[in-house]
Amino acid sequence: MSLAALALAAYVSLPAGHIASVLARDSDREPASVAAFALRERPVTRAEFAAFLQEHPEWQAERAPQAFASAGYLQAEGAPDAPQTAVSWFAAQAYCESEGARLPTWLEWEYAAAADATRPDARSDPRWLATILGWYARPANTPLPAVGGAPNVYGVRDLHGLVWEWVDDFNSLLVNSDSRSAEDPDRLKFCGAGALDLQDRQNYAVLMRIALLASLSAADSTASLGFRCAKEISR
Repeated sequence: MSLAALALAAYVSLPAGHIASVLARDSDREPASVAAFALRERPVTRAEFAAFLQEHPEWQAERAPQAFASAGYLQAEGAPDAPQTAVSWFAAQAYCESEGARLPTWLEWEYAAAADATRPDARSDPRWLATILGWYARPANTPLPAVGGAPNVYGVRDLHGLVWEWVDDFNSLLVNSDSRSAEDPDRLKFCGAGALDLQDRQNYAVLMRIALLASLSAADSTASLGFRCAKEISR
């Protein structure tokens, strides 16, 4: 099955807006601006990624260079309609490019993920936060369900409760404006101290995503880490 044989991936448009990001420092409390963009309705599935591998065999597990795909790459099993996991940032980005897209930025992902079924920002609702945290109670060895959960107010599905997701700027999420550069291998030793400046600390589910992403390199992959793509909206 080729990519052309699969149904075209659905993207939904999100309007421009602002978000009080959990990454805002104590010295920077102004909401961040987010330009209008389009986001994949659902995470990329195993069937979709398998079709991509047929057309781009250089990304198959036995061919991808170790610099772009470390141990564990594509070593997760699941049903065809389950989200593709165990994929590196490099491979996820390559897939998105095959759809004329890219990985979303953290702010874009956070902006979309703040919504529930009726509100663009439900993060102040304790019941909504508790529902998201319920995901952590699921045993790690439980097979991943199919994509296609209930949509949020924008029509985006599965932002919570299914898999972690790559973002384009994952490696700069916990970088402080001090003497350490983004390339400094010691910066992860200080991520706990950096997190003290984060806003909305009760949003544990989102902060856990930041901690995971900030601990990875672009060649890494895990059995619970998937991705979706984003597109620019022509003005």
